Amino acid sequence: MAKAPKTEHSELAGEFTEDGITVLVDIFRPAGGQGDWMLEVITEEEDVTSWDEPFATDREAFDEFLATVERDGIRSFFDETATDPSVH
Repeated sequence: MAKAPKTEHSELAGEFTEDGITVLVDIFRPAGGQGDWMLEVITEEEDVTSWDEPFATDREAFDEFLATVERDGIRSFFDETATDPSVH
């Protein structure tokens, strides 16, 4: 079994709560480099929303998360119909 590549997590990553709903905001990139940041949001039910395009900075990734919450609401990360991960 191959080892998973090591990742570095942003200081902006962590739990985010709004309207009594908590999600995990995961902002990460390969460890040891200056590569782009990836963004995933994971709900308590383990629904995963991943963005296809990377972000140049962790702040850009977090700002995109906040913009999505503002535009679509925190409930938009909950997958009530499909079984595949959501992609933005």
